[in-house]
Amino acid sequence: MDTQSERETGPVGWLRGLDLTVTVAAVLFWGVVLWWAYTQTWSTVKYAVLFVGGIMTVYALNETRESLEAGSKVDALVLLPAAGVLITASFYFFLNFETVYLLRQGFAAEHEYMLARLIIISLLYLTWREFGNIFLFLVIGVMLYAMFGDAVPGVLGHAGMSQLTLLQATVTDLYGFYGSLTQLTASWIAPFLLYAGLLFAYGAFDLILRLAIVAAGRIRSGVAQTAVLSSAVIGSINGSYTANAAMTGSFTIPTMKESGMSGHRAAGIEAVASTAGQVLPPVMGASAFVMASYLGVAYLNIVVAGLVPAAILVASIAIAVHYTAISDSSDQDMEFSEFFDEPLSRNEKITEAFRFGIPFGVLIYYLGIAQYTVMTSAMYTVFAMIITGITTPTLQRIAECVSSGSWTADREVTRRTQGSGGLLGPARDRLRALKARVLRFRPLGEFATQVSNTVHGFRRGAIILAPIAIILVVISGVVNLFSTTGVPAKIALLMINLSGGILLFAVLLGMAVAIVMGVGMPTVAAYVVVAILIVPTLVNEFGVAQITAHYTMFYAAILAGITPPVATAAVVAAGIAEANFWRTCGAALKIAAPLFVLPIAFVYNPAMISMSPGLGTLWVGFMVVMGAIAIIYGLNYPFELSLGRKVLARSAIAVLGVLIMTYPMALAKLAGIAVFAAVFVAEKVMVRGLSLPFTKEVKQ
Repeated sequence: MDTQSERETGPVGWLRGLDLTVTVAAVLFWGVVLWWAYTQTWSTVKYAVLFVGGIMTVYALNETRESLEAGSKVDALVLLPAAGVLITASFYFFLNFETVYLLRQGFAAEHEYMLARLIIISLLYLTWREFGNIFLFLVIGVMLYAMFGDAVPGVLGHAGMSQLTLLQATVTDLYGFYGSLTQLTASWIAPFLLYAGLLFAYGAFDLILRLAIVAAGRIRSGVAQTAVLSSAVIGSINGSYTANAAMTGSFTIPTMKESGMSGHRAAGIEAVASTAGQVLPPVMGASAFVMASYLGVAYLNIVVAGLVPAAILVASIAIAVHYTAISDSSDQDMEFSEFFDEPLSRNEKITEAFRFGIPFGVLIYYLGIAQYTVMTSAMYTVFAMIITGITTPTLQRIAECVSSGSWTADREVTRRTQGSGGLLGPARDRLRALKARVLRFRPLGEFATQVSNTVHGFRRGAIILAPIAIILVVISGVVNLFSTTGVPAKIALLMINLSGGILLFAVLLGMAVAIVMGVGMPTVAAYVVVAILIVPTLVNEFGVAQITAHYTMFYAAILAGITPPVATAAVVAAGIAEANFWRTCGAALKIAAPLFVLPIAFVYNPAMISMSPGLGTLWVGFMVVMGAIAIIYGLNYPFELSLGRKVLARSAIAVLGVLIMTYPMALAKLAGIAVFAAVFVAEKVMVRGLSLPFTKEVKQ
């Protein structure tokens, strides 16, 4: 039998060593990020250059470890050189920043042009590796368009650019791949994703699941609503509906199926929840930070403007999920013991409230009251999370020890960890034994556990950030090429011509572009593309308010997740559920139908998106949400009618809901709401034989 030391020198030992290296690299990376956020010693451009090198180091090490673990040595052999190029380039440009950025704008040395070519090839490979063929072809297409625009006929044609000009625009001038979006990712988005990693590590999402399970026992659609809540909350921070569907769907979909729900409906619910989570404040899949930067307003203003739209979306999806769940006749029971060993005690609930509530209060104070920058607010929030994350459980353990009078753990812990040589054995065994003896002191053991959780949070945050950073680095270069070739202005002319100057057609065209551009991309990347291409046209040519135009395209950008034939969130969810893809898409579209109408409703009801909301905002929001509920009721309610009458009723009520949501006149909205209310009451009384308030059958 192999000894432990022999095993650790083999492949498993190498993987463990690589795993430890990933953790160390992540901690060092976040150390640099937080140090710069506190000191801001370098310019934002110089810091962004170093940031790319740091996050690529973590990404390369982690992905190499996963490839070797999966037995794919070829992937590791290709991945390491690609990431190595980006790491080398970042440190080269960082060390020669003044020369490259200040003294040589517009031209570069020959070896820098060669390095730029390698950077483009490496980024294309990593883009394909993370996001597949569609986005790869999009990026390559933009580069070809930039170089050979003189061969494009009509309004979209331009003078073209040489290969060296392309290299300057994307790399050597440090405006393209290291441009504004990369800088925004490094300074604003990164600290919030570290906060997300710490929340994962400290168990915040387990706490959310506990609360959801308790709430689930009070309503018939409890299991499905738990899936929606957990997926939406995590999706808001995750930044990718596809990744979120894979992450949360792995436990929500099997749970829904076990309760009796059909696979395609469970997958549809998860796909919608993961997609809708991208627009929920306060993080909004990291897009809120980009929107605030584009509009030049405080981040908190963007969050406030998104509250009413998010409430409409959440309310309509919750009702749709309820109808979907009860129509499946599933029992919707969720046993607490299936997920957790025991419920939290009263003291543990208070402790968890302080542990996670104080950092969130710090965030609200610095962003909303003190009006600090997003970066500084996020930094102090991270510091507060680390302090409360470590000290709160430790203090709780001390209190328990004082109460019980027992300060040490079972001696069995020491015996299990001494190793084969005991205290007189090798140095490694002596250290393990000493560590075990020290950690028998329960407060120190708890402290060590929470420090370990903090380190894992740093690692988790870096791993969450890495693919988002890659896509935004690439999109930053694409945006610079768009600006250089004048594409936004050309798209504006094209949209005006195609829409005939009609706002509705322009919005529908913009939504179509957003769906196409959003295929396979993280939310923030899809939003950036349509914000550059479509928003200026809506604002300048059709007079739509800036905040309304941005929110219209932001909501449209997430539709690709559930829109066939691609529907990446639905693909992932259907795979987990082992369900038919098209039936999954059908279920998702029925549940999320109001999401396809909301972008149009924003344009025709601009009062519902306001950075200083008042009664008018709430009133318009109420009328729009009633329209959304009408759509949901028409498409999802289990009517007890014949097939023909059911189709007619569903179609008529859904169309009525669309009109309520989009028609700008308040009187017409109220009339539509009155009609819907009459239909709702009539169905309950005349068809189901219930009496007001619809709680019991009428006695015959």
